[in-house]
Amino acid sequence: MATFEFKLPDLGEGVAEGELVKWHVKEGDLVKEDQVLCEVMTDKATVTVPTPHAGRVVKTHGREGDMAKVHQLLVTLEMEGGAPAAQAPAHGAPASHGAPASSPAQAAAPAAQASASATKVLATPVTRRMAREHGLDLAEISGSGPQGRVTKADVVAALEGGNGAPKKNEVAASAPQAARPAAPPVASGKGDERIALRGLRKKIAEKMVRSKFTMPHFAFVEEVDATDLVALRTRLNSQLAAAGDGTKLTYLPFIVKATIAAMKKFPHLNANFDESTQELVVRGEYNIGIAVATPDGLTVAVVRNADQLPLGELAKEISRLSVAARDRKLKMEELTGGTFTITSLGQSGGLFATPILNHPEVGILGVHKLKKRPAVKNDQVVVRDMMNLSLSCDHRVIDGDVAASFVYEIIKYLEAPDLLFLAMA
Repeated sequence: MATFEFKLPDLGEGVAEGELVKWHVKEGDLVKEDQVLCEVMTDKATVTVPTPHAGRVVKTHGREGDMAKVHQLLVTLEMEGGAPAAQAPAHGAPASHGAPASSPAQAAAPAAQASASATKVLATPVTRRMAREHGLDLAEISGSGPQGRVTKADVVAALEGGNGAPKKNEVAASAPQAARPAAPPVASGKGDERIALRGLRKKIAEKMVRSKFTMPHFAFVEEVDATDLVALRTRLNSQLAAAGDGTKLTYLPFIVKATIAAMKKFPHLNANFDESTQELVVRGEYNIGIAVATPDGLTVAVVRNADQLPLGELAKEISRLSVAARDRKLKMEELTGGTFTITSLGQSGGLFATPILNHPEVGILGVHKLKKRPAVKNDQVVVRDMMNLSLSCDHRVIDGDVAASFVYEIIKYLEAPDLLFLAMA
């Protein structure tokens, strides 16, 4: 019997490692070619890793929750007949052409890797970049992650004075310097259940900590009289149904179009903030992130070039991405490159909230419950379809008057939605 050692393939540009979220196979299982072996969560996305060959799983390397480096041994397969196969290329990665499995050079490799890892600080690329941006030496920070891994939370604690060296450059001057004692462990009681943060939930936690710590948030909230929007949507859906078109318009495509129309007047909201250069990067494309609630947590799917899609096509794309997010089938390009995010909980959206920015974007729009409320129109109290919008912004680059004007521009198009058709490309 020949064995095949399958190593973790390249997961995307700039991705050096990922967390083993879930194994889909166990030792002894027979697998077919292209069968999913496991799921790996990177800083950018959750990806499924298929096997390039059929065979029997001799050994899986790593437990759920462990970090796996690109090109690290993942699964050992036993195949019938033939010589041991070389590692197949994956996503443009070169094939492995090392010594045979029985060679002294390969046998010594694990020891060499262990020696190297003992002198190298374990941390994800994002954590390393965060430490570098704030002038911190990772070697001076005690890691709280598996095997002493330095996490983003450890870097945040170091910046706040609880761990590691203080920041010495200009960016640190604006960082909080008050010491924060380490959080005491939480005691367990009878009947308690401890749930480890893993996979998407862990990535959400890390990203939210970074966003709230590095980006000074402020929020602006205003109400919208959506009565005419409700009437237009009802009329268009009736026309689509009469024409035999199964497309059903929600309110979200109208809100996306209104937001883009407002961005053309206030382009600084369609931007990312580059921490490394302290520059506002105003984007030339309108790649709108749509927050989708999934069983694993909130995922932001990106509608690329949303300004170029007709209203019906935009509705279909939002629906497709939402389904793919819930089924964990989003591609890397559908999770990255966003320039602005819209989060809507529909009828569960409440009166208003203050959404946390999707780093490095500088604005996020919250859309809240639409319901009939009393309103004053032409000095008369009447019943109207009302909802609230809440905009959170990065106060380093967006001031309150700009945020308010941006929201009122969106409201202008939602309260007179016929204007949207004039504003669309």
